[in-house]
Amino acid sequence: MIKSNLPILLAERRLKVADLIRMTNISKSTMHKIYNDQTTRIDFETIDKICEALNIQVGDIFVYVPNDEQDTK
Repeated sequence: MIKSNLPILLAERRLKVADLIRMTNISKSTMHKIYNDQTTRIDFETIDKICEALNIQVGDIFVYVPNDEQDTK
């Protein structure tokens, strides 16, 4: 399973989701889906905007958690 580190990244920068929405012009629904791990598809343009706004790499946003570990939590 792919998990989003966006909540951690925003907290480290003392930003809210609304701040990132303003910085990137990404729709509220898309941003909340990424933030809450509720999306199955994210286009490269969206990822690019987040990386640029937060000055991070793609690998900083997402982490892979093996499915068997996810089942035990």
